[in-house]
Amino acid sequence: MSVSGRSLPPVIRDVPGQEHATAFLARAFAQPSHAYLFSGPEGSGKRLAMRAFAAALLCPTGGCGECRSCRLALGERHANMLVLEPSGPDILVGRDASDPNTARWFASRAYLTPPEPGRKVMVVLQADRMRVEAADVLLKVLEGPPTDTVFMLVSARPAEIPDTVRSRAQEIAFPPLSEAFVVEALAREGLSGQRALLACRLSGGNLGRARRMAQSERGLAFRDAALSAAALASKGPRGALSAAEDLAAAAKEFRGSLATELAAELEPFLDGAGRPEEAFRSVVRRLEEQHERRLRRAEREFLDSALLALAAYVRDLVVVAMGGGDEVLVNLDRPGQLGLERPGWTSVEAGLALGAVEEARADLADETNLNARLILERLFLRLSATAGASATP
Repeated sequence: MSVSGRSLPPVIRDVPGQEHATAFLARAFAQPSHAYLFSGPEGSGKRLAMRAFAAALLCPTGGCGECRSCRLALGERHANMLVLEPSGPDILVGRDASDPNTARWFASRAYLTPPEPGRKVMVVLQADRMRVEAADVLLKVLEGPPTDTVFMLVSARPAEIPDTVRSRAQEIAFPPLSEAFVVEALAREGLSGQRALLACRLSGGNLGRARRMAQSERGLAFRDAALSAAALASKGPRGALSAAEDLAAAAKEFRGSLATELAAELEPFLDGAGRPEEAFRSVVRRLEEQHERRLRRAEREFLDSALLALAAYVRDLVVVAMGGGDEVLVNLDRPGQLGLERPGWTSVEAGLALGAVEEARADLADETNLNARLILERLFLRLSATAGASATP
């Protein structure tokens, strides 16, 4: 395969379903600009493409996809690859250059010599979450970029990035992957068509999330927990409180399952005495920080996935009530089992239920709301009241 006579680097060629974007990256690889913006909805492949482009720039042979440099870059762990991402709701400006994972810390490292020979890649994940003052700090670096350094911004909401920053990067758009493409990709990996389609619909077309759901025995644990909680909530206020308790307990169990992952992730970067190798100290520090953030967010991420599944369930109730066939269901493996143990909701009741679920998701996303259990109790009490109303003659 070629683009204007130039072969696609293998690591870029492996980015699935985004031919236009990969063609652009193949051309850009020959003479890279100082900054790029990878934009598109969640699950469209923009972060994978960012990693692939970084690997191509850092690989001694131009993106083979197999060497040490490529493997490290694809995992965002290359010593010459610095990543800035939100440590809370936003990316902050920081007190000074020593304040880790802030805009000032990030910008101060732009002009430092990279740990290993070659280019340096500076990545900003969820760039739309930069506060105005943080964006101003990044802007100054983009206005006078260091040589042999490429900046890569990644965002699902590029319109929220200040125009002054956005205009200084070449934007690469990643449209959503089609259902047919995601299902076909999963089927090529050995999954049955039914399992692949179910995972695709539950993930909202996010290929990575669909893959995790389909390949793991516990990949659908969040949905099982959500639907069990919904069934409990249909039994009245006491059941609603039990539903909140059970779903919160499932989220804690999920968090506990992540606790052992850090040691395995750090092992390749440690010496024989178990200390970080000098070139990878920043990588190890970032992995530790990432793991700590993931543990903090794990319960809420599980709950958000569960509530998304609950919203899909309510949507399916409406489809069934309106006479829709099984082929248009999200939960297509559960026809006839879509129940709050009620014959169905009216469109108005379903709308109220969906509104309650989305409100709960928004409350969970606000990290200043410290008590997730209270949010769940309020949600399931509202759903219980809606289910009770639908059963009233």
